[in-house]
Amino acid sequence: MKKVIGVFLALLPFSFCAKEKNIMVPKSIETKNMEIQNGKEVATFAGGCFWCTEAVFLELDGVSKVVSGYIGGHTVNPKYSEVCDGETGHAEAIEITFDPSKIGFGELLEIFFATHDPTTLNRQGNDVGTQYRSEIFYHNAAQKQLSEDYIALMTTENTFGKPIVTKISEATVFYVAEDYHQNYYNLNKTQGYCSYVITPKIDKLKKIYQDKLKN
Repeated sequence: MKKVIGVFLALLPFSFCAKEKNIMVPKSIETKNMEIQNGKEVATFAGGCFWCTEAVFLELDGVSKVVSGYIGGHTVNPKYSEVCDGETGHAEAIEITFDPSKIGFGELLEIFFATHDPTTLNRQGNDVGTQYRSEIFYHNAAQKQLSEDYIALMTTENTFGKPIVTKISEATVFYVAEDYHQNYYNLNKTQGYCSYVITPKIDKLKKIYQDKLKN
């Protein structure tokens, strides 16, 4: 067994009761072939407002690109206004391109679960709606297996003190969001939502995960 995560609940910008746990994931799963292409792999996560999730993962060493977009719905080429109405079925999500020789999929899962609340259905803080659901969109069998085992272990350990509602689904078409959503936090740090919701999360990320951040 190899220790790959420790969920730090202090990262969360909202309050809910949970326990800090060290989660063990079988090494055989962590080292499976993740269908790496040109030395890079893709992960897709939905965990609330994509301004927040994008800002977090852009800080990580080994992550070369993070794109905000929409996935998991039924409307072709959805617009932000349509997704916000909750009628398209899409989630606000991010597509992460990363170098698995520097940061593994398991480590990305660790950050994912540490920086949003996976126990609230279709909600993150004051953001409410199916577009803000918690969901992992896997790109291959290894990502699916690791995600399932990760959630199973946290459920056994009762890590959050509540049932985990994060869905695991096969990745479908990812629609890139409008240009003004890309790199939103870094371009709008003084905006109210960024200042009060995202900045505290980034500050805590830097404090707790300093060894995983870009120089």
